[in-house]
Amino acid sequence: MAFSLRAANLDDCKDIARMIMELAEYENLAEHVKVTQKDLEQDGFSNNPLFHGIIAEVPEQHKTKEGHTKIGYALYFHAYSSWSGRAIYMEDLYVMPEFRGKGVGKALISKVAQLGLAAGCHQLNFTVLNWNKPSVDFYLSQSCFDITARMGYHCLRCEGEALKHLAQL
Repeated sequence: MAFSLRAANLDDCKDIARMIMELAEYENLAEHVKVTQKDLEQDGFSNNPLFHGIIAEVPEQHKTKEGHTKIGYALYFHAYSSWSGRAIYMEDLYVMPEFRGKGVGKALISKVAQLGLAAGCHQLNFTVLNWNKPSVDFYLSQSCFDITARMGYHCLRCEGEALKHLAQL
């Protein structure tokens, strides 16, 4: 199947927002999505972007029945490891269900890895839900490893009122 990858731009934010919601629905977490198209435009395409994106597209003749040609994306940002230095964090990797198993996901993660290496990064970090066996198996097949299983790290979060409370002196 023919598809192409390119850097995301401001005009992609509507489709990125759509696919973020599709991913959240797949993960049974749609009620947690707060990011809007406007947030994506502001946060990803201002003078100091907080993230970068890659879009997977198919030609018009392969568009979805809903008319979409943008069929996958990856969002990433640069981070820093106090142990190994420069790192890249992949926040999302998503491919629409009808396009899975066709090399799109592999191409997206490969592109994120290439960009990380070009920026001098030593590691690519991301999370995946423990019940999402197809994704876990995919990442393991790409020579990634489960840092929780291997090193015992857990990904923790503080948000909302708890974050405000934590910020108090």
